[in-house]
Amino acid sequence: MDHETVVAYLDRVGVPAPAASDAAGLGALHRAHQVRVPFENLSIHLAEPISLDEPDLIDKIVRRRRGGFCYELNGAFALLLEALGAQVSRVAARVYGEAGRLSPPFDHLALIVRPADGSGPWLADVGFGSHSDYPLLLDAREDQVDPAGRFRLADTYTGDAAAAGDIDVLKDGQPQYRLETRERSLADCVPTCWWQQTSPLSHFTRSTICSRLTPGGRVSISGRMLIQTIRGGTRTEQRLDTDDALLAAYRDHFGIELSRLPDDPAA
Repeated sequence: MDHETVVAYLDRVGVPAPAASDAAGLGALHRAHQVRVPFENLSIHLAEPISLDEPDLIDKIVRRRRGGFCYELNGAFALLLEALGAQVSRVAARVYGEAGRLSPPFDHLALIVRPADGSGPWLADVGFGSHSDYPLLLDAREDQVDPAGRFRLADTYTGDAAAAGDIDVLKDGQPQYRLETRERSLADCVPTCWWQQTSPLSHFTRSTICSRLTPGGRVSISGRMLIQTIRGGTRTEQRLDTDDALLAAYRDHFGIELSRLPDDPAA
């Protein structure tokens, strides 16, 4: 990533000149990314191909000022962190679903980040929707208190060599995903990324979502419903019945300018 692109990316996330060489800089970038770059699956419902090629990630998130899902958001964030001097490992995860069942491998992508100041390693994840505001210490096993909740990382090895090194990530006592620590590449995620875009079994093909962190909570559009929450407080829902109202909400709350609405199977 060249200097001009780094400057443009930092402008996209609203951080003028951070130093990702230390924990404080990484934390500021991590939170700012979630505030300014939404988690969204609109491309699937706009019939836009999703590419994990590095130039396409930067074009979509930085130049077109869109969001994406985990492979795109953490994929692009990794490129920025590396350009700012951090060491980044891309790692796969399996997400906990109903009845505590784990999803298939590569269902999620997260990052292990080692800033130049020697802190960490940190678990960074700007692509899981509602997750931690700030990176989590990968090697800590006690509770880590974050504005988004109480997080804990727990070792999962129980004698199965295939699971050696895996880590469960819990939020407020509930398991979120199981993290591998083996380094992967974005290319490893391409088949699952394609499945997420195309399979009727993927929850991303079943309805639209667009969501981002706010200073006090979160704002989301799910289908035609505008949902705003305040942490520890109120939740409001407003149905956007007209196409103009829905397009305006994407623009006003997420900075996403659409010429047409995504198709929503759940509508």
